[in-house]
Amino acid sequence: MPFWALLKRAASVENLNSLPFDIIIVGAGAAGVMAAGRAAELGASVLLLEKMEKPLRKLRISGKGRGNITNIKPMEEFLQKIHPDGNFLRPAFSQFFNTHLVKFMNRIGVRTVEERGGRVFPASQKAWDVAEAMQKWARRTGVEILCHARVTGVTRGENGLFLVVFDHNGARRTAQGAKLLLATGGLAYPATGSTGDGYGFAKELGHSLTPARPSLVPIEISGFSRFGLNDLQVRNVKVSVAANDKIVDEEFGELTLTKFGVSGPIILRMSRSIVDALQAQQKVKLLLDWKPALSKQQLQNRLKRELEGDSIPDVGSLLRKLMPAPLIPFFAEQAKLQTRAKVCENSEEKIVATLKSCILWVCGHRPFSEAIITAGGVSLNEVDENTMQSKLAPGLYFAGELLDVDADTGGYNLQAAFSTGWLAGGAGG
Repeated sequence: MPFWALLKRAASVENLNSLPFDIIIVGAGAAGVMAAGRAAELGASVLLLEKMEKPLRKLRISGKGRGNITNIKPMEEFLQKIHPDGNFLRPAFSQFFNTHLVKFMNRIGVRTVEERGGRVFPASQKAWDVAEAMQKWARRTGVEILCHARVTGVTRGENGLFLVVFDHNGARRTAQGAKLLLATGGLAYPATGSTGDGYGFAKELGHSLTPARPSLVPIEISGFSRFGLNDLQVRNVKVSVAANDKIVDEEFGELTLTKFGVSGPIILRMSRSIVDALQAQQKVKLLLDWKPALSKQQLQNRLKRELEGDSIPDVGSLLRKLMPAPLIPFFAEQAKLQTRAKVCENSEEKIVATLKSCILWVCGHRPFSEAIITAGGVSLNEVDENTMQSKLAPGLYFAGELLDVDADTGGYNLQAAFSTGWLAGGAGG
């Protein structure tokens, strides 16, 4: 670190107003810590403010605690997983993408492994190890990290410096910075500190917001609770989303039936379309094809084979040969069948029809506390994608989930956070 930066750092913590920092970063998540370390490596004096007791709280629980940090897919395929406009991240990815991240992790002491679908995890299978390595790296570069520091206001003085007011361990404090980066996250997993603080700061500094809503979130189905299903996983299912009877999304893969509705990889990926349709006051239903690899005729032929024999089974016995037992009461109701009734031609037709097109009416979605990511945020039209700097307020930067950027599951969201943080830290540092 240059001598002038060391002078600023020496005066920084004890008397935050003695000298302005080159950049103040609000939020020590994946984007904030990456930006802070990058700026400090380039010689900037950096103050990183985090309201929680430690940095990188959300990263520590990512990937079910295993830390799915990125996906190794090529850029063009990767960008298709980003919403609402993957091209916004093209400049950030051009400077710091998945292969760069893997090399960076190796440099700070985190070995990585690639798994199914191109997903990249730490070799230890512990997201905590990634968080600790990043925190130590940022501190080594010279970043001043203050935890238990809840920002309450951001303004810009007549001298052009940003003034940040925050509560630190119960005391009101202020700090000044030539530049300001907001990386406070969205609203998903509020227990980790993501409570939407940055939206208010962005508005105070002149920015407009795309409404925030949960994404990668489980979906609630009308009347589902009475079936007592609890995390029942069903593979190789095709699910279509119909909004006002128009198909708007479709996925094939694994579905999880829960006590309130549906979840699992394919539902999470389609939840953005479902939530947006619900917020538009549209009637939303899911069309489930339980046997997408088989045509109706093939299913009919299979049923006939199952029915070969002297005795005619009841509906319940036949269904047990076609699906997991816990699913039978729900399926029988959907098909309007009695499980104890003997199988007949009419019941065969109903079983085939319901296997190929089972309708679930969506009544809502789970709250932000159960969402993996937030859709919406600071409008991309107001941010320079080449630097992450505000087009409205020079010296103001954004990174991570606070932006109107969200992605599918599989490491895409964390890569977006790391990349925008790297770009903003480099430009602001």
